[in-house]
Amino acid sequence: MSEYAHPEVLVSTDWVAKHLADTERVRVIESNEDVLLYATGHLHNAVHVDWQTDLQDPDVRDYIGQKPFEALCSRLGIRPDTTLVFYGDKSNWWATYAFWTFKMFGHADCRVMDGGRAKWEAEGRTLTTEVPKYDSTDYSAEKPDPSIRAFRDDVLAHMQDGGALVDVRSPAEYIGEISHAPHDPASEAALRAGHIPGASNVPWSRAANADGTFKSREDLEAIYLEEQDLDPKAETIAYCRIGERSSHTWFVLKYLLGFKDVRNYDGSWTEWGNLVGVPVEKGEPDDDGDLDD
Repeated sequence: MSEYAHPEVLVSTDWVAKHLADTERVRVIESNEDVLLYATGHLHNAVHVDWQTDLQDPDVRDYIGQKPFEALCSRLGIRPDTTLVFYGDKSNWWATYAFWTFKMFGHADCRVMDGGRAKWEAEGRTLTTEVPKYDSTDYSAEKPDPSIRAFRDDVLAHMQDGGALVDVRSPAEYIGEISHAPHDPASEAALRAGHIPGASNVPWSRAANADGTFKSREDLEAIYLEEQDLDPKAETIAYCRIGERSSHTWFVLKYLLGFKDVRNYDGSWTEWGNLVGVPVEKGEPDDDGDLDD
C-alpha cells in the first residue's frame, strides 16, 4: 500500500496513547461539532478548542485574528515548537478545521489523530473529565497565510476560469433539494439552493472509513483522481456550508494526496447561497457533464 503524500501529519491512536504524558513536547487538542462533548470525557491531558468561542470572531464572520490566536495558544501552554495533535467527533470535521486554522497562523507541527474520538472510544481507551492546566507561554504567531484560504472573489474568478471546485456537501444540498444543513432545517440556511457552477460533488464522507479513519491512498486516488479527474498540480478549491466539512477534504487533498495548491472556501454555501448576483446551478450533471434542469 502506498504511503500518503505527507504521512507525518497523521498519527494513530496508539501513537497518541504513548505520548499523552509527554506534555512538554506534545499538546493534544480536542475540537468537536458538539461543543459540550469535551466536558463529558476526553483524552488525558487533552485541552479543548471550541470552534465557536475559541476560533471564531464574536462580531465579524471570520476566524479570530492574530492577537487572539496568540492569546489562545499562550493560554493552552503551546510554544511554536510544540507538536499539536488534533482529534474530535464527526470523523474529525472540526479537528481538521482547527488544524487548518493553526496552519494559517504558521504553526509548524500539526497532526491529526486518525479516526478521531470515535475510534478512541471504540477501542475502549480511557477518557477523563479532569481538565489539565498548563503554564502560560508567550506564543508568537505568523500573519495568516492566504494560500490555503479562498474568499468569494477568489472563488468567482476561479469559477469563471473553469478551475476545479469540489462541493463536499451531501447530494441533496448539491442538487438544490435543500438549502439548509441536512437533518436540521433551522441551521445554516441559505436563500438559494444548489451549487457553484462547475463544481463537482464529492461528499466529504467518501474519504472516510466506517470507523472514522481516512481511506487508503489508493482508495482516495480512485475517488479524486480517477473518478473526478482532479489534477494534483492544478489549483483546487473545496467548499461546504460553513467550512468545516471542506476542511476535511482540504486535508485529504493537500496532505494525503499531495495536491500542490488547494484552498478551503470557508465562506462556503452560507455565503455564496446568500450573495446577490452570483450564478447558482441546480440538478445533477448528466453523462456529458452538463446539468439537468
